Amino acid sequence: MIQLDKVNKSFGSLTALREVTMQVEDGHIFGLVGTNGAGKSTLLRILAGIYRADSGQVLYDGAPVYENIPVKQEIFYISDDPYYFLNASIDEMKSYYRNLYPRFDQALYTKLLSGLDLDPNRKLHTFSKGMLRQAIIVLAFASRSHYILFDETFDGLDPVMRQAVKRLIASGVAENELVPVIASHNLRELEDIADHVSVLHRGSMVLDMRLDDMRADIYKIQCAFSEVPTPQWFQDLDVIQMEVRGRFATLVVRAPKAEILAAVQAREPVFMETIPLTLEEIFIAQMEGIGYEAKHILL
Repeated sequence: MIQLDKVNKSFGSLTALREVTMQVEDGHIFGLVGTNGAGKSTLLRILAGIYRADSGQVLYDGAPVYENIPVKQEIFYISDDPYYFLNASIDEMKSYYRNLYPRFDQALYTKLLSGLDLDPNRKLHTFSKGMLRQAIIVLAFASRSHYILFDETFDGLDPVMRQAVKRLIASGVAENELVPVIASHNLRELEDIADHVSVLHRGSMVLDMRLDDMRADIYKIQCAFSEVPTPQWFQDLDVIQMEVRGRFATLVVRAPKAEILAAVQAREPVFMETIPLTLEEIFIAQMEGIGYEAKHILL
């Protein structure tokens, strides 16, 4: 487990992180959300031991991360601008990472390269953005690090490759105790993979919750009535969103499910069902619940 306790980081007059506290626990896939400039990359680099925190603690199983080689061998950071040596091929970068990561898996490296049809001897500077990201992802998984930190890594990947990487992540979690931390400004990107979401806004952690906890007592109801519904019908409920199209209404409500269903049934609907919420709808509900407007955080 990696623990951050009241971490601060500034660059001159710019405060990148303010009093950030979080835990990256085993057995979960973490999503780190925020706009450009929110502090995501700085936080990942502190988790990886690339940056030293100005104050606060960053610990891996109780040991400091910064300038701790055995700890850093458990962490692979994939930058939004992947690093490689000038004129290096994938194979040459593999030799470099094999020296850094003692559990580097040559068989997995070969298998992934073959599956992606990447030439191990081709110079990385000749690759497209998407191909370069694929190459770095291969090296990251082959390192057999306990943690892989993805910084906007899905940018530049086509939809097929995005799904392939997500499958790799899920397989790594299930079979090899991998702990991924995936930074993105796009909630939809994390929708089908993350089970814990942390939200940064202007360097501060404004939300840090498991998705199961986020979903507690937040429901989406679709219903139809014999007449056009009005907001006043549900004024006793905490209605976060309400969309009405003729006699058909869609509600996102924060309340116990039994209470919501009783209030809707009291209006004698001709049709009613509960449907899953999107991660974005859950996020908006939680942000409004703690006094933040979601549009100021994600837009």
